[in-house]
Amino acid sequence: MKLSSTDLSRIAHPSGWESGRSTAVLLPVTFLLGVALAGAWFKYGAHHTDGGSELSRQTVERLRHLNAPVEIRFYSILPPGSAPESLQDFSRRVDHLLSRFQNANAARIHVIRNPSTSAANADAVAADGIQPFNLDKGAACFLGITVASGERKESLSRIQPEWEPALPFDLARAIVQVSGAPASPVVKASPPAAPETTNEILRLIPDMNGTSLEDGIGTLRQAAVDRFSEAGAEMEKQIQAAQKELAAAQNGGSTEAQQAALKHLQQVQLGQAENLKAIAAQLQVQISTFERMKAASGATN
Repeated sequence: MKLSSTDLSRIAHPSGWESGRSTAVLLPVTFLLGVALAGAWFKYGAHHTDGGSELSRQTVERLRHLNAPVEIRFYSILPPGSAPESLQDFSRRVDHLLSRFQNANAARIHVIRNPSTSAANADAVAADGIQPFNLDKGAACFLGITVASGERKESLSRIQPEWEPALPFDLARAIVQVSGAPASPVVKASPPAAPETTNEILRLIPDMNGTSLEDGIGTLRQAAVDRFSEAGAEMEKQIQAAQKELAAAQNGGSTEAQQAALKHLQQVQLGQAENLKAIAAQLQVQISTFERMKAASGATN
């Protein structure tokens, strides 16, 4: 007996969701990557609900105990001819996230939104180091955040949808950093980093003292992106092989063979998704460890 496309879809999705093609059970690599990133990042910064990204209890607790007032300047200058609608949607989600940060400590966190291209705003953009982009498509786009408190300032010079799940963590870290807030007891009680973690950081960033915190984090992220690319390529190979196995089973195999091939395909997908999650989690550990190493380096200099 040969399973129809609808039968295969029902096996893959017991809830009843159907697709006109058996190949619809394949999850795109980019979707799996997004799931992996979200799962790993939300563990440290936020969790997803129907109402959007809610801040974790630990993040809210730290925001409620800031040592000084913090100003968040959000630059979202996205001319319609230069910025696609998807980027406009991302900007709106960031705006909602910033509202949640402000609501966590309205007395000390103030958000200023800069959506215009006035002369005064252009000066502010330049002063805060927000990077222009999409210059080849028309008017310059700017999408970045600066967090300031007194003389201290940190800028996320260009935020991108690809790293949206990391934004709550990055923003919370910047706020705590500029406000001079003490590290939380949880951070102080953290166990020493594993030797393989510190060794990998030193391999990627040999000049620890001469590398800024922002540049170092950028280096670690780029290395993670490279690993994601390698994992994605490997995933594609394995999925293509599993796809061929499933097609062969459909063409001449028994019902049991088709079900086994489909199960194998699903296992490949899930296994690769777990691999991507592990890479994202490893990156988070590396960033936290690098921050501690930089702090210790500054204390001894």
